[in-house]
Amino acid sequence: METPQAKDLRLQSYGTLEDTLNSLEGPRMKTRGEQFAGVTVALVTPFRDGQLDVDGLNRLVDWHVEQGTDCLSPVGTTGESPTLDHTEHERVIAAVVERAAGRIKVVPGTGSNSTREALRLTRFAKKAGADGALMVGPYYNKPTQEGYYRHFAAVAEAVDLPIVLYNIPGRTGSNMLPETVARLAEFPTIVAIKEATGSLDQTSQIAALCDLTILSGDDSLTLPLMSIGGRGVVSVVANIIPRDMKALVAAFDAGQTRQALEWHRRLFPLCRDMLGVATNPIPIKTALKLLGRGTGELRLPLCALDRIGEARVRQTLVDYGLLK
Repeated sequence: METPQAKDLRLQSYGTLEDTLNSLEGPRMKTRGEQFAGVTVALVTPFRDGQLDVDGLNRLVDWHVEQGTDCLSPVGTTGESPTLDHTEHERVIAAVVERAAGRIKVVPGTGSNSTREALRLTRFAKKAGADGALMVGPYYNKPTQEGYYRHFAAVAEAVDLPIVLYNIPGRTGSNMLPETVARLAEFPTIVAIKEATGSLDQTSQIAALCDLTILSGDDSLTLPLMSIGGRGVVSVVANIIPRDMKALVAAFDAGQTRQALEWHRRLFPLCRDMLGVATNPIPIKTALKLLGRGTGELRLPLCALDRIGEARVRQTLVDYGLLK
């Protein structure tokens, strides 16, 4: 559901995009993974009665095609990949690629704290016809910087598929440093990075050291990160408002910084007040349930919000204009 205010603002962004691009001085600097610029949705994995809900997954893919989402990234953190067994993980990849049928790009999560497993999943994504692979850093192991390098290098050397690195120390327990990212950028198949350190200094260092396409891993930092060279976002909140997030990115790309800032301010409460209620993907699955677009079912150790938490999510959706 899109409010009239949001629609007017989005259409204004799109309506002047071509004229603004034509008026810009000089070409925009290109980065290596431009095919993944824009809005990638970190897709939830729908469950029903404890099992994968493939019909629900197909509906989500169709909806994002209709919304104009640039790319889908299933079986990542938002997709509860740690709770999926190997067969389920591969089934989700195959189902999303098949349903997408070339209508929308698909970059599934294929990372693991086991290099052998990351290799297997990335090979499967390649075989299934994915457009790329999103690879989170090895979690729990806390490798050295050399370990990070060898882990990603092993996959890049073995699988001819564009790779988007994913650095999120809050989940993995350790940080992949900009110098290591720059070393990995020497591999032609490593084309982008999802930066979720929350550090604009680190992002600036990466942009200075290599030409990888940088994508925000935090919804609320999309605009700040784009201001220092980022090219888009891998978004959680875009599970419910992909057009609005895309309008923010399009406005900034068009040089419409004031309009991009308006979108940032409008979206910020969803990113702060809703997504901050509990661990991802609990709030976004709750929102989808309240909007009638999913069961909201999670897998342990994740569990549903209590009454107070759900009321907070509901109120944020009401304030945004998505619910009455």
